[in-house]
Amino acid sequence: MQRTIRQVIHARRQLEGGGFQVRRPLPAAGMRTVDPILLIDEMGPVDYRPGEAVGAPDHPHRGFETVTYMLAGEFEHRDSAGHAGRINPGDVQWMTAGRGVVHSEMPSAQIMRDGGLVHGFQIWVNLPARLKMTAPRYQEIDAARIPEARSADGLARVRVIAGEALGVTARIDTHTPFVYLHWILQPGAAVQQPLAADHNGLLYVFQGEIEAAGTALKDGQMGVLGAGDTIAFTVPETATGETHMLLLGGVPLNEPVVQHGPFVMNTEAEISQAIRDYQMGRMGQIQHS
Repeated sequence: MQRTIRQVIHARRQLEGGGFQVRRPLPAAGMRTVDPILLIDEMGPVDYRPGEAVGAPDHPHRGFETVTYMLAGEFEHRDSAGHAGRINPGDVQWMTAGRGVVHSEMPSAQIMRDGGLVHGFQIWVNLPARLKMTAPRYQEIDAARIPEARSADGLARVRVIAGEALGVTARIDTHTPFVYLHWILQPGAAVQQPLAADHNGLLYVFQGEIEAAGTALKDGQMGVLGAGDTIAFTVPETATGETHMLLLGGVPLNEPVVQHGPFVMNTEAEISQAIRDYQMGRMGQIQHS
């Protein structure tokens, strides 16, 4: 059964973290989540001059996962669980905050010194109640290890961050079934992508245009998918360049969502406890050199 586009959302621009620009299609007016997806931030693209770059200084999380995917530029990650690393173009960092972690994502020293283009994504994936207090986990997959595949005609290429596409399976281990695909599509491309019937799903176009189930989606638009087990999308042959799009999906948790800034739990009492635990230092501190 082919899925349709049941709603189109226009991403809005705003500032986040230390003042970096994002386009945010989710949450949106009238659509708080696409369960289990809590948030989608497209970071930039912004071309910084030397000394201008900003990021997200030390801040806590509990109860969900953050997924950072860089397209251009470099960020440096540190957290209170002792993890540290650089996220380069094409790299993915999948961090399970679980019971609580303090982390920072800041432009690399090179970007700070020389400036340059920064572009990427951060999405938040909710955790089920049974895993809200799991131990923090950090997965970093460099660009060379992200599986890729091409369609037979060469007009569609996909980077498989989570899930499967064109016979290729992701390397990331997810706590609940999840799909995260970056499609790079040439004019005339046509794709039929399975998406299990028990998954919610969405498409987010961040360059170019597509048509899916008779609905056109352009740069900065998100299409929320209806019921079915397959999504078909095409790029008009008249398109003037490449189209870049994310396909995201997951099995809905169907649980209460209570959020207070960087904490996402199931009850107000759990949120109050998270705030107390952070204020008392129970989520740790980042050891800056």
